[in-house]
Amino acid sequence: TIMEINGVLVTSTLTHFNDITASYPNVKRINMIECPGSDDDETNIQIGIKVYQKGMHTHINDNGYAASGAVDFFLAGTQRTMGANTNLGVHSWADGNGTEGKDLPMNHPDHDLFLNYYQSIGMSSTTAADFYFFTLNAASSNSIHWMTAAEITQYNMLKN
Repeated sequence: TIMEINGVLVTSTLTHFNDITASYPNVKRINMIECPGSDDDETNIQIGIKVYQKGMHTHINDNGYAASGAVDFFLAGTQRTMGANTNLGVHSWADGNGTEGKDLPMNHPDHDLFLNYYQSIGMSSTTAADFYFFTLNAASSNSIHWMTAAEITQYNMLKN
C-alpha cells in the first residue's frame, strides 16, 4: 500500500508509476525520501495529476526533503504530511535561454503550465497564483529557498 520515491523525477518515472499502480492497485501513499526535483516538468505534472486523481497521500520521510519539481509532486497528494527534520525547497525556473520565470510578466503564457496544474490538483486560482509567484520570487533558478514553518502554513503545504 506504500510506494517510495527517491531521487529526481525523470521522464521514465511516469512509466514506473503506471506499472507500479497497475500491479499494486492498493497503493495509497507515496513516501518521499530525498527528492531534489524533476528534469521533465510536463511528465512530472502528468504524474502529479494521476496521484491527485487516485486520492493518494504524499509524505516526506523523516530527514527527507522535496525540492523544485518534487514540491509540485508533493502537492498532488490529497493528504500531505511530513516527518521530523524535513524540508521543502522552492525556486524560480529558467528556460534554455536563461530567462527566469520571475522576470516574465504575471500574465505571460509560460506561467500557465504551473498555474493550471495547481488548479487541477485542487487549488483555487488565487491560491495557485499566490504560491506559484511566491516560488518564483523566493530564489533564482540556480539557488533554493527552504520554506519556513510559517511559509509551509501560509501556503497550506500540509493537509490531513
